[in-house]
Amino acid sequence: MYPFIRMTKELIKFSRAPKLAIDDVHVSTHICWPVDIDIFGELNNGRVLTLYDLGRLVMGHRMGLLGVIKKNKWGMTMAGASVRYRHRVKMFQKFTMKTSVIGRDDRFLYLHQTMWSKGKATSSILYRTAATDKNGIVPTQQVAVALGYPDWNPDMPEWVLNWITAEDTRIWPPNP
Repeated sequence: MYPFIRMTKELIKFSRAPKLAIDDVHVSTHICWPVDIDIFGELNNGRVLTLYDLGRLVMGHRMGLLGVIKKNKWGMTMAGASVRYRHRVKMFQKFTMKTSVIGRDDRFLYLHQTMWSKGKATSSILYRTAATDKNGIVPTQQVAVALGYPDWNPDMPEWVLNWITAEDTRIWPPNP
């Protein structure tokens, strides 16, 4: 089940937090609860993706993106993701999540999220996401202008550019 109570708690917790600029990092702390674990007593890989939602939603709220989406009657969609799992998170273990927007191209915003516990990165994910309207994908320049950052277009790290290139070579629709 989706963690609506946690999402609400996070939105309330950060409701008075300072506004984030588009290139700031949102940092939040969480606990791996019994509802998050798999049969091995550790944070389930699928649940990691759901918990990353909490970081993205609160970051989007703090930077004003959720307000811009509502005002313009846009939606948001995920267009791809690449995740690495490296260290286990056990039940009741605390972890810190870091969420940031690291760049854009004409169609997509690129987000990076990491989870940290006991000084180690436990997982990392790169997403590409898009604002959408009734006509399809909203150009990221339009999103940047609506957010008040018309000139924001940072150089993306090489590893992100490599991922974009790899995704462009991926077969779609997939073979059965």
